[in-house]
Amino acid sequence: MLKIIISPAKKMVMNDDFIGSVTVPVYLDKTIYLHQELSKLTLEELKLLWKCSDKLATQNYERLHAYHPEHSITPALFSYEGIQYQHIGARVLESSQLEYVSNHLRILSGFYGILKPFDGVIPYRLEMQTLLKTENAKDLYDFWSDLIYQELISNHTTHILNLASGEYSKSVRPFIKPEVSFITCTFGEEVNGKVKVKGTMAKIARGEMVRYLAEKQIKDIESVKTFDRLNYKFSPSHSSETEYVFLQS
Repeated sequence: MLKIIISPAKKMVMNDDFIGSVTVPVYLDKTIYLHQELSKLTLEELKLLWKCSDKLATQNYERLHAYHPEHSITPALFSYEGIQYQHIGARVLESSQLEYVSNHLRILSGFYGILKPFDGVIPYRLEMQTLLKTENAKDLYDFWSDLIYQELISNHTTHILNLASGEYSKSVRPFIKPEVSFITCTFGEEVNGKVKVKGTMAKIARGEMVRYLAEKQIKDIESVKTFDRLNYKFSPSHSSETEYVFLQS
């Protein structure tokens, strides 16, 4: 099976109007533990941990004490509001496309570890690279260890398509076994013979890739190369077995 991994977004919303049913994150118990640990910290301590402004620290401090992971009503894919998620366009996907992302797409998270698109979540701020020390772990990479990878390869996963940032793919990459292929997609343009990646365009392309895969119902890794949105085209000469490079013309 093909699994696609993406990063979360910092900006989140609650969707009280969602009428479908939400699923339970696989590592909810560990998320509850992290929630308890964060709740012990003062506003000033959290501001230092989050490395954010007073306004954002206050907003997320209030959210931390207003919401609990056990009482989640918003599906993850509908909760994140970043550029990538805007281009996935979950709210306008057809039922067959939503079924596709439910089966094939996974969202990596410092707070939840790994999420299915319809897992219920609460607004949070906890990037994977945050230096949060817990009882038995020096940081979140240590905390999650190989749990994210183990869940990712369940249900006979043979190929992982990496559309996540380096910060999040780092939680999976060290644990890859030979029987599972891990392929990173790079979106850029050729400048003076080198591939140049622009951050915002890459995020847009990742979202468009997820949408394209869902619309085409792509389930084999070779067919990923047919992606042609936003004037991108697969470049065999720049690609390898572990990296698919798409260049914008």
